[in-house]
Amino acid sequence: MTAVIGADGLARCPWAAADDLLREYHDTEWGLPVTGEAELFERISLEVFQAGLSWRTVLAKRPAFRDAFDGFDPDTVARFTDTRIEQLTSHPGIIRNRKKIEAARTNARAVVRMRLHDCGGLEQLVLAHRPATTPEPRQHADIPTSSPESAAFAKALRAHGFTFVGPTGMYALMEATGLVDTHLVTCHRRGSRFPAEPDERPGLLAPGRTRALPTAGSAQGSIAN
Repeated sequence: MTAVIGADGLARCPWAAADDLLREYHDTEWGLPVTGEAELFERISLEVFQAGLSWRTVLAKRPAFRDAFDGFDPDTVARFTDTRIEQLTSHPGIIRNRKKIEAARTNARAVVRMRLHDCGGLEQLVLAHRPATTPEPRQHADIPTSSPESAAFAKALRAHGFTFVGPTGMYALMEATGLVDTHLVTCHRRGSRFPAEPDERPGLLAPGRTRALPTAGSAQGSIAN
């Protein structure tokens, strides 16, 4: 499928033509740079919940997710008790998969550990795995579903204790947060990813450069997507 021309005359990725919610997300958010620990933790968490489902489903439930998970503040989610987890399995507005809910708590605890080690934390880890090149898809079939960088990123996350993170889900995260631009070349939003020179962003590493982070021992987690 090639780009779809909307009623406004703008060319968009075909998935964004399905309905107003996806079109708004595509035009105002998807592929734009995302920074900040809580913001990135939210995106990882939503990718976990999306596994096996449509992104449209998750997007529609995002306000409820934000309410249920206290704005995806890692410190707060890390302190969720088993009772709170049980309550969330009955929450009417979210995806009530116990393993995914528990994964959000596990991953929040991993985020907190990374920060406490003062090694750059989650944001630095994300940027350290930013691809040096980006695809130039002319149709939907040209878009990769994973990459060596997303595989390395998923592996690094699991080494720090994250669970339910795999190459496909983390590639989707990279697309959504502007680390790689998979807008079709004819899409009006093409070119909205991070600038070409990440070294200009204070405190962040360029692609291909990594900084050692303490791991969570033998905790490897499971690959769900």
